[in-house]
Amino acid sequence: MAADYLVSSLQPLAIDGAAPCSKAAFLALCREQLGERHARAIESAMDGAASAPDCGTPLAAAWRDLDAQLRNAIAAERARTRGADPSRWRRPVNGCSLYWAGRVQAAFQEKDPSHRDHMLDQVRWDAAGELTPPASPLSAAAAYTYGIRLAIVLRRQTLSAETGNATFDALTAASKLEF
Repeated sequence: MAADYLVSSLQPLAIDGAAPCSKAAFLALCREQLGERHARAIESAMDGAASAPDCGTPLAAAWRDLDAQLRNAIAAERARTRGADPSRWRRPVNGCSLYWAGRVQAAFQEKDPSHRDHMLDQVRWDAAGELTPPASPLSAAAAYTYGIRLAIVLRRQTLSAETGNATFDALTAASKLEF
């Protein structure tokens, strides 16, 4: 019942929209309504599930595996463009979805890095939706999906031309040789 209340009280998310709450506020709601174990697992998913420790929930394990599949597909595409072997960057996975690998491959057809990044975020967004069963839209699984999508929205909010230019300037300034 607590998961129903939590999920039904959350504001809608849009991939390029403003985040309706902070990560800390969302996790506080999760701790209050779902308990510490689920909150830790959701936080782990929000922080990058592929390298996160096992939090002991089937949902966390499902996302960790799906996220690892996406990361493997991204590593394979990056290696392909550089003529390198991707095996050194691959993580072990239990599943294998050609659908998600195909979506990642399609994203890498985009020449504009900004559009490619947006497409990859869309793939993650859609993949997170796999956690929520259609028959249980107000379950704890929906809170996991929301948390992952909130993390995407929060990350996208930090992207701007000014930030990109500042990072570029810092990197190029550090690489300049003084004569």
